[in-house]
Amino acid sequence: MSTATAEQTPTAETTRLYGVCDYYDAESLLTEAERRVLGRLRSFLDREAQPLLAEYWERGEFPQQLAQPLIDLDLIEPADLTGAGPDRGAASGIYQGFRIFELARTDASLATWYTAQAGLFRTAIRVGATAEQQAEWMPKVIDFSLKGVFSLTEPDSGSDIAGGLSTSARREGDSWVLDGAKRWIGGAATADVLAVFARDVADGQVKAFLVDRQAEGVTLEKIHGKTALRMMQNAHITLDRVRVPESWRLHNVNSFKDVAAMLGAMRSDVAWIATGIQAGAFEAALRYVTERRQFGRPLGSFQLVQEKLARMLGNVTASLSLVVRLTEQQAKGIYRDQDSALAKMQTSLLMRETVALAREVVGGNGITLEAGVARFHADAEAVYSYEGTHEINALIVGRALTGESAFAR
Repeated sequence: MSTATAEQTPTAETTRLYGVCDYYDAESLLTEAERRVLGRLRSFLDREAQPLLAEYWERGEFPQQLAQPLIDLDLIEPADLTGAGPDRGAASGIYQGFRIFELARTDASLATWYTAQAGLFRTAIRVGATAEQQAEWMPKVIDFSLKGVFSLTEPDSGSDIAGGLSTSARREGDSWVLDGAKRWIGGAATADVLAVFARDVADGQVKAFLVDRQAEGVTLEKIHGKTALRMMQNAHITLDRVRVPESWRLHNVNSFKDVAAMLGAMRSDVAWIATGIQAGAFEAALRYVTERRQFGRPLGSFQLVQEKLARMLGNVTASLSLVVRLTEQQAKGIYRDQDSALAKMQTSLLMRETVALAREVVGGNGITLEAGVARFHADAEAVYSYEGTHEINALIVGRALTGESAFAR
């Protein structure tokens, strides 16, 4: 399967990725090189991914034939943006946000699969690893030669994971022994390593370890029966006396406070996913009502349909305003829990309304995969909950506003 070439991709001069009624003046936020990379991604997703999505969503399988071509697009730190020449350097936060947006605009599972590496696992290494460890691992994370997943959630602990984390780690000489279980870990079956968070039995503090997925004592089971993110392969992981060398411990993770710093950074990624899902649902609904005729007229010509389209567009635009502003703050080094929590909370709330409106204007066909809305409608429920439920994020914001913690004690 071939990836898009520069010749196949329209340039910024000939077309706009985000123009009038395409939600936001993103053209002014992205450089020409960034638009070129995003244009290649969009071309690939529209041409290669879209035709597969309905079939694989219904089958509950990930289209593995898309994995390597997506990796080959070189999206984490693209050479187009980081190589030699003027205005080159690390890929900007705005570019990274719109990369997530483009993936989620196509499919939530694709976005979740990619950000499991580019967001979750990369953040674990960036925040948790020492400079020496980063020098060894980060280049491999960026080119996917070391694939990993973020393994925090447990069978009996989700929102209460800070105090409820029960996976244990016990030091024995130059290695550690891990026991416990993790759940809802997306992409674990195809990862090389699992970034596992466990409580040190010696001091009660949370530590982090890279665990070989094929190590003795590691068992993975696919979670079946999901009604959302059906393409994303989530795993239940059992750890039974799994040995990990001290050199594979992330040495900058020594308490749950260090884990919380990672979660704050990653909530912005989920807010971008929630925004992209809205855009995908809106686009699918707009296409449908433009083509569908009822009572001898295009469905899009009816007043109530247009009102719902306007509300959807307003939600997408408001969400983009939130995530862009959050990303601009983080680019300045301003990372505050309440900011990322507010963005995740509000974009997810608007997402729920947007996908419901999209399903509504498509009518009965809105529950079919063929119409293109049903995937977004179902997948939104998973995104609404992960990386902090609405209530948890609201309490983070409330704590910042009042100086009082309302979390259960």
